[in-house]
Amino acid sequence: MEKYINEAIIGNDNILATYTEKGELQRLYTTDRSFRQYIDFNHVGVKINDSGIIYLHDDINNTYKQYYDVNTNILNTEITNTYFELKILQTDFVPIKENVLIRRYTLINENKLDLDVKFLIHQGIESDKNNFVSCKIIDNGMMQYSHDYMISTICKETKLLSHQINGTNNNIYSGELYDKDYIGMSSESAVSYDIGIIKSGEKKQINILMILQTPPKDMKNLETEVDRLRKIDINSEYSKTKNYWRKYLKSHDGLKMKEPKNSYEERMIDIYYRSILLFPLLVNHETGGIIASPEIDEDFTKCGRYAYTWPRDAVFITRAMDILNMKTEVDNFYKIFCKQTQGKNGMWEQRFFSDMRLAPSWGYQIDETASVVYGVYSHYKYTKDFKFLKDTLPMCEKAIDFLKRYFKDILEGTNKYHVSYDLWEMCEGIHTYSLCSIYSAFDAMLEIYKVLGKNVSNFENNRLKDEKISKSKAEIEKLLPEIKNYINENMVSKDQKSYVRNNVDEKMDISILGAVVPFKVFTPKEKKIQNTVEKMILSLRTYTGGFQRFEGDHYMNGNPWPIANMWMTLYYLEKGERVKAKETFDFVVKTSSKLNFLGEQVDNSSLKANWVIALGWSHAMYILVLQKLLKGE
Repeated sequence: MEKYINEAIIGNDNILATYTEKGELQRLYTTDRSFRQYIDFNHVGVKINDSGIIYLHDDINNTYKQYYDVNTNILNTEITNTYFELKILQTDFVPIKENVLIRRYTLINENKLDLDVKFLIHQGIESDKNNFVSCKIIDNGMMQYSHDYMISTICKETKLLSHQINGTNNNIYSGELYDKDYIGMSSESAVSYDIGIIKSGEKKQINILMILQTPPKDMKNLETEVDRLRKIDINSEYSKTKNYWRKYLKSHDGLKMKEPKNSYEERMIDIYYRSILLFPLLVNHETGGIIASPEIDEDFTKCGRYAYTWPRDAVFITRAMDILNMKTEVDNFYKIFCKQTQGKNGMWEQRFFSDMRLAPSWGYQIDETASVVYGVYSHYKYTKDFKFLKDTLPMCEKAIDFLKRYFKDILEGTNKYHVSYDLWEMCEGIHTYSLCSIYSAFDAMLEIYKVLGKNVSNFENNRLKDEKISKSKAEIEKLLPEIKNYINENMVSKDQKSYVRNNVDEKMDISILGAVVPFKVFTPKEKKIQNTVEKMILSLRTYTGGFQRFEGDHYMNGNPWPIANMWMTLYYLEKGERVKAKETFDFVVKTSSKLNFLGEQVDNSSLKANWVIALGWSHAMYILVLQKLLKGE
């Protein structure tokens, strides 16, 4: 079953879960957010009186309302079945220190008649021939397990009424389950619980725990963790989770935004708060890896997948994290993740699993490598952490050596290196954005040397090391103007006197703005830059006010991207044109999702967040824009 849109996200350091707008659990990950999504499907329903199953996530008589507890990652979905007048409040949260997803259901009978209610869970776990899933019935639930992962789904207070391990699709719609076996070979099984009579005006509560484990090798300990978690105090865990996220938000409110004066400012702040609460859910807290977004397309039906760590995307996110006082997460990204994933030749590949293993890729992108060096110095500028700069120096020097060889190869035309993709991963060639990222890496390296001075290495008195550094600095100082000259000679439309995206075509691309912000190769008021922006407005701006990435962009219907609008906003702010900046930024604020997430795209026809919702890069750009807007006040 295809499930592209994640409308809501919750989790902790070890668990990530995503939901539809109707409260259906779609995905469930553990520490490595890139690999092994456990849930094939999770369908929860009720049987009322003599009805068949009424699915909570999909019934013609259901109405829905979804929201987070204020300033938390606790999700609420109100589901009202208008036929039986039964209201169900589904509250989903992950305790901060436990590997369990808690799903609390409060059932309220708003009917004048009493209702006899049974509660059913029909769940399929991802399975394949090399790691097949089986099921074992345990006290109050089912344990679905394979060789190296296990999910136990249990009810805390209500005893199991019935279960079915095999053939659930044959009769699940009747709401009646029966199976003589307590253990069986099936990747999808079901359980039911008897809630009993809910009188008119009465409410009852049921708590479902989904416990994630690595199966122990000792059979005696198989159910020990389940038994322990069965006894946890749900109310206490709920309060601790709520308090944790509110405290987290307060401690990471780096911009200290003023109280809103109107609904627009309120929405702007809501997106800001949601960004703060999103970032820790994208981080592998063991390795420092930061995924681009929770996954949307495991089967590669429409894209190459998203739940990987791109160094470039992560660098944008770490810049936002610095603004939000997330120093530890940024340190870990550079000092653990980047150090371990750097190749022997100094480069970084296109993307990685968040556990630092090389992910499926389809090409080389030079800006991935350049971005890391730029990001290291950017992080230092926020923290003034001298030790961090010294610790990451060898990594940066290796990257710079690779970038020198790469750019010299371009100048000499020797074709020793594989041609690079652009940052959108759709066009091979020599790209303006990529060259500007190399320029910024070289510039950052000179600044790093300047900061470290005589303490540039552990070999302070080593003459050979000093000579090597002096030689490297001289090379970089020579290459910086050569990059600029190359761009001005080869990346310019002679007719339009404007910059173009690459050496293959003369199409406009929003990423050309990278030459101004963040890389500062050119200033915003230079004539060719202004000509480029004018051409972008004519060729990339849609009738809704949203900007596309580049001319002829047909990916997912060629919709506008919030990133593109915010790039234009940053350019206008750099130029001092705040009115125009507000116009381009307004589009982003007004097209955020109902839960204040930013998507990769905005559907031009509906002006709703679309495709990849909760894209880390979009939220990072949002924070960068807000900081610049507030600085100008």
